[in-house]
This record gives sequence, structure tokens and C-alpha cells, in this order.
Amino acid sequence: MAQYTQVELLTLHGPVFRRVSAAPPRPATDDEIPIIDLGTIDDGFEARENIASKIKHAAENIGFFYIKNHGIDEELIERALASAQAFFGQTDEQKNQAHDRYRGVGSTQINKKETKDRKETFFLPYNPRNDPTLADPATLPHKNQHLDSENDYFWQGTGHISDFKETTIEFWQRRLILARKVIRIFALALDMPENYFDEVITQPGADGLYIHYPGLPEVIFEGTEADVGIGSHTDIQCITLLWQDMSGGLQVLSASDEWLDARPIPGTLVVNIGDFLQRLSNDRFKSTVHRVYNRQSTSRYSMPFFLGFNPDSVCQVVPSCIDEEHPALYEPITCGKWHRDRMALAQGKLSWQESGYKST
Repeated sequence: MAQYTQVELLTLHGPVFRRVSAAPPRPATDDEIPIIDLGTIDDGFEARENIASKIKHAAENIGFFYIKNHGIDEELIERALASAQAFFGQTDEQKNQAHDRYRGVGSTQINKKETKDRKETFFLPYNPRNDPTLADPATLPHKNQHLDSENDYFWQGTGHISDFKETTIEFWQRRLILARKVIRIFALALDMPENYFDEVITQPGADGLYIHYPGLPEVIFEGTEADVGIGSHTDIQCITLLWQDMSGGLQVLSASDEWLDARPIPGTLVVNIGDFLQRLSNDRFKSTVHRVYNRQSTSRYSMPFFLGFNPDSVCQVVPSCIDEEHPALYEPITCGKWHRDRMALAQGKLSWQESGYKST
């Protein structure tokens, strides 16, 4: 007889509990986490509709899929990985010079019912000066001067790493371009015009991360408990684009309550849906629970990119997801407020009881 445990997730609507099989994670089949070819994404509307139909199926069933022929050059990815390895290879004193761009091992705990996250991160947030779609970003209001890519404070502790700043910005830019293309495909998958989200991704929340999961002192054998690399959670914003090395360790909770290994596949990125897009889809698209374990003696590296909408744009449930039998489940909200409140909840600065969130 199958045995089950449960995962607790703290949300702005209160705790949510998911049943989880106690069986070891198993490899996902191609049907469970499909590979979707983006090679024809620039070949016209009909080609994009065909891609959208495949993404729609994945979004409604698992909320995770791979993309290949995504347009980001492998040489750039390798340079970005080398930059990440060089940064994390420094001493703690050197890394801490990056101030609020760096988070050390054990400094976060994404799931309060699990162990602290055994990872360290460096991240690059959205900056209009780096946005390749803006003709003259210098004319835009820029309230957060410490986010200025030309400001020495921002890149402190990285200047001695060859091409770190240039490579990190270039890789961020290429993923922003790709994310904007993909979110247009999601609009089609929601039966809306492909430009439906264009006005809310002009200056989006867009964070590019380098993540290092240190190896364990000794190999962890099957069935042995170990600290999580990052605990069970769902992503906050709209979509995530993830590059992962060949170490493995990413696990996705299926609709049948099983942990599935989202194995690394060369030449692909993993795409998953975040809570804000699930909200806008009226729960049609799935923001899926996932976690990372690094059960090996060597390091694991990943490079996720999180896309949210313009922080000040008020977004509501997409009209195509509403009818008489399916009224809107959520009130309009800005993506910025959603993200800030979720982060405050995760950091213990806000309780769900005082958050004021409710379903309509």
C-alpha cells in the first residue's frame, strides 16, 4: 500500500498542504515534462500558434516543460557559467563585498518546515539601462541609483573577475529577450492576442541569478536525508527560465503527488509557471511545487531568470479565463505588490492573517 507524507506551503491566503508520495523520486517521462521546440518562433503567426498549443497543454497539466532551439548561444551560457564559478570560488570575505546582491549558504529558508537552503546566490535585477529594447534608457526616471549598472557599488567585489560584469549583463539581456517572446506565446495559449501582455512587460520585474549548491562532505546514499538545496516551493512571479548543469537534483511534484526528476537535458532550458501567472489564468495554468537536492560531493550550478510584469501595472484575471461557470477567483493587483508581499511573507515580516488577501 502506497504511503504518503505532506508538504506545507505558506501562502498569502494561508497554509496550503500537498500530499506527497513517500516513494523515491522517479524520472519524468517525456509526456510528463515535455520538450518543446522554439525553433520556429520567428516564422510567423501560425508557427507560434502551434507552439502555443503545446505550451498550453504543458501549462494546464504540469506547469513545467523544456525548451530547445531557444536562441541563446551555448558559448554565452558557458561564459556565464564560468563567471558564476569564478565568483563563488572566492572567499566569503570577497563574496560579501557584493553586499545585497549576494546571499550566502544557509542565509535563506524558502520552506520553514524544511531545512535552511544549502545554496549561495548572486543576482542581477531589472535595470532600464540594460534593457536592449529601450532606445534611450538614460532619460527614464531611475529612483534606485544603487541598481545603476555603471555604479561601482553594484559591482563591488566582482571587478577583478575577467568580463564578469559584461558577461552577466549580456546573459541577462538575452534571457529578457527570450522571456518576452515566451510570454507572447503564453498569451496565445490563453486564447488572447499575442500582444496582450506587451504593455505590462516594458519595464518588468526581471531577476537573473547565479546559484551555487556546494557539494556535500560525503556522497549521500539513496534514502538518506540531507539538507535541501532549496526547499519545496512555488515560484512567485510569471515564468522562470532555468539553465541547470548536468548534476541533476531538480524535483517537480506531479499531479499524482509523486516527486519527478526534471533531469538535465543538454541544449535546453527548463520553463515553469509562477504563482502570478496562475492567478491571472484563474488557476487554469499550474504553478507547480518543486525543490532541489544536491546529493553529491561536487558542486551544482544553475542560472534561473524570473520574469514578472511591470511592478506598477494593475493586472486582473485574463478575460478568456472567465465565464458564467468560472468567475474570476482573484481581485486585480499589481505584480510589484504581489512580489513584495510574498517576499515579506517568506522573510517573516508579514503574516498571511494580516496580508488582507482573499479570493472573490
